[in-house]
Amino acid sequence: MPDLFAILHEDADLLAINKPAGLVCHPTKGDVYSSLISRVRLHLGDAVSAHLVNRLDRETSGVILVAKSPEADAALKKLFAQRRVEKEYLAIAHGHFAADSVTCEAALGKDEQAIIAIKDCVRPDGAVSKTEFVVEQRITRAEGNFTVLRVRPHSGRKHQIRIHLQHLGHPLVGDKLYGGDERLYLDFVLRQLTAEQRARLILPCQALHAAVLRFTWRARDWEFRADPEPWFTDFIAGQPSTPDWAEKYL
Repeated sequence: MPDLFAILHEDADLLAINKPAGLVCHPTKGDVYSSLISRVRLHLGDAVSAHLVNRLDRETSGVILVAKSPEADAALKKLFAQRRVEKEYLAIAHGHFAADSVTCEAALGKDEQAIIAIKDCVRPDGAVSKTEFVVEQRITRAEGNFTVLRVRPHSGRKHQIRIHLQHLGHPLVGDKLYGGDERLYLDFVLRQLTAEQRARLILPCQALHAAVLRFTWRARDWEFRADPEPWFTDFIAGQPSTPDWAEKYL
């Protein structure tokens, strides 16, 4: 039996998980290990209800909260809806950021020109969006220049961080949808990425990790921190990229 997930915290009402990259949150047609919620149900058993409070894209790793009752779920989701949860991400972007910090406030909406229905874009009539990027480290590797960023989204739009990075001219490493070639996403879905496409992506998943969640709930300050996976940290440390990631993530 595979490891279900890394547990950051668990009590009678709340389970905090470090979701691995490459795992969808919701059930699919795969086995009981193919989605996060299915694995949570295996962990909790049939006697406990499981409610995903927040969600992450399939390829994004990091902190996910699971409420063990409808009451806890409603209360925690209300905090998210009211923007009372502070989020921090780690990201690796292409190129070196010129400034040490950048705030992007480009409005976001549906990309009507895209061949992929789920894709959004910067558009003047879109929803107000704001993302703060702070440079953690600038690195140079054989594959090029990259910037490690600590990211603080101040709104919760779909694909917000990824679109804002693309808009700034520094797309997320490994991003198949907003990296500049939509064919990468289509071939990924069809499980037919070529060796050349994988080399262009550099990393097995988009380099975005939900590192921190902070909020006040039940008269207590909560903070959950999660470390990124080895492929993420090894890249920052200058370790060579491994070409054998396809079997695990595709």
